Amino acid sequence: MQKPLLAVVAAGLLTLSACQTTPSAPKAELSDEAKIALSWAQADVKDANKAGALWTTAADALKAAQAAADKGDSAEAIKKAKAASAMAKLGQEQKKYPLVEIGK
Repeated sequence: MQKPLLAVVAAGLLTLSACQTTPSAPKAELSDEAKIALSWAQADVKDANKAGALWTTAADALKAAQAAADKGDSAEAIKKAKAASAMAKLGQEQKKYPLVEIGK
């Protein structure tokens, strides 16, 4: 008598647990503009790093752009990618200036 009851309870628990799982929401698709901005930012940061002129703020902005892209937030990805590109280019421009010697 206990075995059939145990089987019914187990089947009921399995059914209830299956009902509680919800499918994950589909990931939002990134716009083409966001994909392009992210691609340019990655290239600019890579170039600045290769030149030894990468600002940490540029690297952080690129990470933020990639995180926004992973969430499907095109607007934020574009904003952060453009900031990363700008800072990477500024780092390279800064490298062109001579070092300043204080006290001479």
